[in-house]
Amino acid sequence: MNSQRPRRFDLIAFDWDGTLFDSTRLIVRCIQAAVVDVGGAKPSGSDAAWVIGLGLAEALAKAAPDVPKEKYPELGARYRYHYLQHQDDLVLFDGVLPMLDALHARGHKLAVATGKSRRGLNEALASVELRNRFDASRTADETFGKPHPRMLVELMEELDVPAARTLMVGDTTHDLQLAINAGCASVGVSYGAHEPSGFEVLKPQHVAHSVPSLCEWLLTNA
Repeated sequence: MNSQRPRRFDLIAFDWDGTLFDSTRLIVRCIQAAVVDVGGAKPSGSDAAWVIGLGLAEALAKAAPDVPKEKYPELGARYRYHYLQHQDDLVLFDGVLPMLDALHARGHKLAVATGKSRRGLNEALASVELRNRFDASRTADETFGKPHPRMLVELMEELDVPAARTLMVGDTTHDLQLAINAGCASVGVSYGAHEPSGFEVLKPQHVAHSVPSLCEWLLTNA
């Protein structure tokens, strides 16, 4: 890996769940359990996984089309209940910390753009001692859910980096569409929530199949 090549991207923004944090299977189970709790039909694993990356309210609504709107607050509460029972089980994918350190050493600004809530992200960052490894972060509840470009645009404005020098990394089509909507390049990862067969039409620069291979590509090409 050649970490001395000139940078193409000054800012690398990462999705959280399914990209850095190995939480996809837990989120799917929590969505399914929450829908059943409020009387809806249990969504399939693929349907539950597809909504990962959206804002919580939008995700639950799409995963539970038969649940009436007046039950959405209860649905959200049940999701949070199930998630909190197991949030300490979550772990970073192998290789994430060395990758972040290598990118920092190369002078990249690093950010998080996630469909999680601010409270949820702060708890996750604290639990894995990652707070000081990111220059900025945005969550769906303080901007707009993906693929609306606002969270990525705000990160670029805060860190004073133009779209042409910004790269979005994520595991869902929502992340890649977010990059397009914000005028940025993207990289997809195949080990998260969405099947990479849906990535091609969104034209990512690369699709990585593991964190080590993602790190290698970023250090060589970003």
